[in-house]
Formats: sequence, structure tokens, C-alpha cells
Amino acid sequence: MARVVHFDISAENPQELRKFYETVFGWRFEKWEGPMEYWMIMTGEGPGIDGGMSKRGEQNMDINTIDVPNLDEFIQKVQEKRATIVAPKIAIPGIGWYAVFKDSEGNIFGMMQDDKEAK
Repeated sequence: MARVVHFDISAENPQELRKFYETVFGWRFEKWEGPMEYWMIMTGEGPGIDGGMSKRGEQNMDINTIDVPNLDEFIQKVQEKRATIVAPKIAIPGIGWYAVFKDSEGNIFGMMQDDKEAK
């Protein structure tokens, strides 16, 4: 079964928003060393998911990301059910393959396939 494994939020002022989530919820943030300005968010121990935050403009939406075993296969499946591609499949180097979609009701979601060899 495919599960939501990651969430993304965006912010005009990431440092300010970071302070909000750290203070209110106790979340921890760690700067990602990838090709864009991005912070990994650790929300705690036990059940739940972690996420990330980017500067608004690089990504201008909040997204739940679903882990899938084969992104190409699932792209076909969601398109057959009237989902549309918002952002086509890209490699996130050393992480995997990622794409963003809009379902038939207008909800935005991402799908990710783990692949440490992705380039």
C-alpha cells in the first residue's frame, strides 16, 4: 500500500516560519545540502511523518508526498483516473524520482520513488 511519507510547506520568510514551528511544536530543522534552498523538518519520534520547507517561489504549495515503488507506473495509474501533471518527473540526486499532480477534485499531491542512483 502506498503511504504518505513526507510533507512540504513553503514560506516567504523561512527563518521566521521555522521559529514558529520550533517554538509551538518543538520541530527541528536542518538545512539540506541539495540544489535548492530547503530545510528538512523532523517532527518527533514515533508515529507520524517528517517534512521539508522551501522558500516560496521555488515551490508555492503545500504538498503531501506518497511513496510508490515505481513512479512511471503510478503516473500512468493516476492519469487514467483523471489526475493531471503539475510538475513532471525529476531526479532528486541521491534520493529518488519525484513528480507532482492534481487529482480530479483539484487537490495537489506528490509521488516519490526511492532511488539512491537518481541523477
